[in-house]
Amino acid sequence: MNAETPQTVELSLPQAFLLLATDDKDGKPEVPVFALRTTVAGAILAELDLVGAIELQGKHVRATGATPDTELQHELELIRGKSRPHSARRWVSMLEGRAQTQRIYEQMASAGIVEHVGEKHLGRFRAARYPEKDHAPEAALLEKIRAALRAAPSGLQPPDTGAAEDAAAAGTGPEAAAVGGAAEGTGPDAARPGAAKPGTTRPGTTAPEARTIALIALMQAAGLLGKLFPEADRVRASELAKDYWPSRAVEDELRMIRLAEEEAATL
Repeated sequence: MNAETPQTVELSLPQAFLLLATDDKDGKPEVPVFALRTTVAGAILAELDLVGAIELQGKHVRATGATPDTELQHELELIRGKSRPHSARRWVSMLEGRAQTQRIYEQMASAGIVEHVGEKHLGRFRAARYPEKDHAPEAALLEKIRAALRAAPSGLQPPDTGAAEDAAAAGTGPEAAAVGGAAEGTGPDAARPGAAKPGTTRPGTTAPEARTIALIALMQAAGLLGKLFPEADRVRASELAKDYWPSRAVEDELRMIRLAEEEAATL
């Protein structure tokens, strides 16, 4: 990375999480594979939530009827097509898998961010690895996360959905003034649906963007945040991540996986 400001590249939450969760040099996951795939599934829900395509209604995830331009159209159609709604944890369980993770890696490989490397062992190809090819996107993500962890406001709300912004754009609802002010911000995240409603920020700082808050919450759920930011204030990080339903669903599913492994070990 050069000394200049890192280049901003538009990444979805699944792409951003996967990029941060992969070792730059050897292209292997920084967290256990089951945690990687589970959190990618949660990131898919988080992305669809941020663009206003889905929302949590009570205990169930439901499509909103919005038709955003997203690479996650297949996953959105799965949610729309269910005759009975499922809980967030159930959707994480249904969406997690090797194929999902592989597809997102390949998207980033096509964009020149990572490189697809086939590892051979005894003449046969083993699991593919994805070492970093262009560090600028990850550097930009890391800088945003550092800034958010330094400037975390007290009383911060979880990331808002696109539906709230739609109401604000129409000049109705309590979010109208907040979103109108946020529209003056800069950068790709500021233009995306779902700016987080800020609490009281410290002098000279601004509230972190909704996309960055969501990414921090997902990283914390996966056990990745402490590895990449060992110096981060844990209380501040928890304040950013609290009450965010996609990351809670990831935590619940990981807890169930670990319990199942512990039970299997005792048999």
